[in-house]
Amino acid sequence: MRASFSYRSAFFILLLGVFTYLYGLDSRFAPKNGDEYPYMHIVRMTADTGNWLPLQSQMDGLKNTKPPLIFWQGIASTSWASEWTLGNLRWPSVFYTGLTALFLFLAVRRFSGKTQTGILASLIWLSFFATYRYGRPFLTDPPEVFWITLPFFALLYYGKSAFDSKLTFPLVAGICFGFALLAKSFAYIVPASFALSLYYWRWRQWSIPEVSIKDLYKVVLVSVLALGVFALWFALDPYPQAIWSEFILGENAGKFAARQSNYLMDLIRGGDSIWLLLITTVANAGLFSFVLLSSLIQCWRTRRFLSFEEVLLLLLVGAFLLVFSLPSQRSGRYLLPVMPAFAALIALHWDKLGLWSFRVAILLQLLVLSLLLWIGLNLQFYHFTNAASAWMYSYYHWVLMATGFIVALVGLFRVKLTKTLALAGCFLVYCALTSSLTPLEGQLGRFSLATISQLQGKNVWIPCDYRAKDEEYRLLLPGAALHGYLAKDAGDIQGLTNTYPLVAVQAPLGVSPQLCDSCQIVGQRMEMRARHSNEEIMAMLKGQIGDYLFVNEYLISTPVNNAELLNVKDVCR
Repeated sequence: MRASFSYRSAFFILLLGVFTYLYGLDSRFAPKNGDEYPYMHIVRMTADTGNWLPLQSQMDGLKNTKPPLIFWQGIASTSWASEWTLGNLRWPSVFYTGLTALFLFLAVRRFSGKTQTGILASLIWLSFFATYRYGRPFLTDPPEVFWITLPFFALLYYGKSAFDSKLTFPLVAGICFGFALLAKSFAYIVPASFALSLYYWRWRQWSIPEVSIKDLYKVVLVSVLALGVFALWFALDPYPQAIWSEFILGENAGKFAARQSNYLMDLIRGGDSIWLLLITTVANAGLFSFVLLSSLIQCWRTRRFLSFEEVLLLLLVGAFLLVFSLPSQRSGRYLLPVMPAFAALIALHWDKLGLWSFRVAILLQLLVLSLLLWIGLNLQFYHFTNAASAWMYSYYHWVLMATGFIVALVGLFRVKLTKTLALAGCFLVYCALTSSLTPLEGQLGRFSLATISQLQGKNVWIPCDYRAKDEEYRLLLPGAALHGYLAKDAGDIQGLTNTYPLVAVQAPLGVSPQLCDSCQIVGQRMEMRARHSNEEIMAMLKGQIGDYLFVNEYLISTPVNNAELLNVKDVCR
């Protein structure tokens, strides 16, 4: 282990990992899930009431979409929405992710007896793309992963004392699982308690009578206590019947209904099949997907010689995989709590893994970096209509890109450094991805202060392609009263200016919008488009990136005066 992953390597990659997770934390373009917008909306609406419960929302059927812990977290981190920034909303997620990495390190170091292995397990988990994507934004996944995995880390760390604990560990585990349920869903008690049962069963040497006598009551106690913590939501909320209809029946029970033809056919084919669940679970590792496959192959080959802890890690994975293959809606995102176990398995077999999987990871890194470089060069030298809208990178971006290429190429050809640099390259790719969109985070992608000041308290209509998308515009136009229209109509400048008094319209770069005599441009910025036709994608592949990937967005003041527009249903809702 010392030869392939030294303390020096661990130190530098750890610094790189910390920088990666903090760099661009407040970016609108950070890899994330669209659920962040509805969650932000619920936090803001609930905070405006001055009460923790009931949760508030203007979206139909999305008031009690998740338990309140994530929303309480957002209320606290933004000081009741008075400090409304993405950074304030997201830093608790990074904190949870850091805690998970810390306890993973402690557990693996304890049972492996090697500090390098513990550090390696944490860094591998942080290098997974799913960890980066879901472990930073304002989502339910970071607290869910932390609270679910903490009891299993404790069993791996304390061993016999935790397994034989008659009351202390079950109580702590029940509270931890309860917080996980209060952050995500009561349904997670099923895979969590099932995995815990398998842990106890393995501890009793697969003896059913012994585990039934000595440990069954512990699992029951943990489950009851966890559900009791979750039930606090019903006890504290003044409208528990709304929770039952919206969350229990709508959000959870609905996941067992057939989505395509029937349950059995959906299980074996289509976008919700068991096969796709397996693929997306492995794909959670991102650039390290083939390294994960290599470690699983290694585990299978040495299955008769696996250590007690390795068996426990595999049991955790198997329990969650089995349980989440049962609902008709299957997603690799549901398996995020087992990704630390996968990372630990990779770290334990690090020296025995073949170089081929790490070289595949490096080739994938080179592919992503080449794509980002190609896009960046096209934008840097694209002929924009005026200098004010020019796409300019700082020297730091090019230094970062060059560093990524050098690290990847050295790792590809220097056998002794291949594994270590493959790990470091994952973080460099994430940094390059964030850095590639930094021009849009500055003046180029934002409205001027004069525009923001001019729109204070005014009704503005903006394009929406996702529920609560206006929450992103609230970061761009704080203080304005925002209303949504269909994003597909954003290019219909004549129709929009004839309908709305103050509206955001979009036009291709280099094309000035044709406006009426009484219309006036109030503000302007550049925005990245989210959806493209097949023809536009082919044109971008030929180098016309600036023409189709981005648009200019104009805020237009028109002579329209229609008070009834405020009564029309908001598309963002």
